[in-house]
Amino acid sequence: MAAAEKSQPSDLLVLPKYLHEDEELSQECKDLIATLPSESDWINIKLHQYNGFWFTERHLQGFLNCRNHFQDHDSDILLVTSPKSGTIWLKALTSAILNRKIYDPNQHKDPTRTCLLHPLLTTNPHDLVPFLDVNLYYEEAMPDFSSFPSPRLLSSHLPYALFPESVKRSKCKIVYLCRNPKDLFVSMWQFANKLRPETRGSISIEDSFDKFCRGMNIFGPFWGHMLGYHKESLDKPEKIMFLRLEELKGEPVKVLKELAEFIGSGFSEEEESDNVVENILMLCSFENLSDLEVNKSGKVRFGIENKAFFRRGEIGVWKNFLTSDMIEHLDVIIHEKLGKHGLKF
Repeated sequence: MAAAEKSQPSDLLVLPKYLHEDEELSQECKDLIATLPSESDWINIKLHQYNGFWFTERHLQGFLNCRNHFQDHDSDILLVTSPKSGTIWLKALTSAILNRKIYDPNQHKDPTRTCLLHPLLTTNPHDLVPFLDVNLYYEEAMPDFSSFPSPRLLSSHLPYALFPESVKRSKCKIVYLCRNPKDLFVSMWQFANKLRPETRGSISIEDSFDKFCRGMNIFGPFWGHMLGYHKESLDKPEKIMFLRLEELKGEPVKVLKELAEFIGSGFSEEEESDNVVENILMLCSFENLSDLEVNKSGKVRFGIENKAFFRRGEIGVWKNFLTSDMIEHLDVIIHEKLGKHGLKF
């Protein structure tokens, strides 16, 4: 069946470009791929297992370029998630925190105010805060960072173990956001169905669940991804801030203040009294961002439609999709892989 599906190029054109097999790979990448275990993922894209994690060919190319050429700065701020963990919200919030002196976060309520137009009103957060691995380093072996202001705000899906050693040794800040694995799975499954061409039908939740529980998804397994950052955050709390989406949703004001302090951009008493925190949360809310024209049409630079990213990120949605057997099975995995290390959901 896989061979038959691959023979339908019209279907492949529907997929975002970063999921296509790419002939423009370096010899280093081709040689590496030839040595790696491979398996088809949820939408029949071939993934390759490297150092315990799963990547597409282009993700591997991006990783290799990043490892070989990325020069970090001590002032850099890296936003890291596994896919579908609240990435776009974290990007919007952090960007708004850093740029609040330049762009008024209250502007969305009164566009006539005399100030610079806020970038979040005209640009998708994924394009404002590009991925090192999914954007910059698979588009170019050595991208140009000269136009990036300091501190450079960048993002990644890479596991901690695969970051260049210079990043681990530097004073740069890493903010890691994760999510309850049950909600994470459901969100990934729903997103994969959006990417899969309609001619192939919907993706079986049972088959996807089996692969998820085996750790077989892009940048998976989820437990290895989470645990790498969790352990490092305990050892280096000044360098890595470990957040859960549930915390951000439950106490947004508290978490936003902590995030601002961590990245060296804490709110003053005057700003708090002027409701700057609340204005940033409103600017970056699902309701506001999803209603903007830029996020209703067009595509981000790596080929996915902007509107595909704006789901509500609700907590506990897994209860509507997982069977009792699935819940029990995933609970065992979560306990064995994460719970015994002190990471609980």
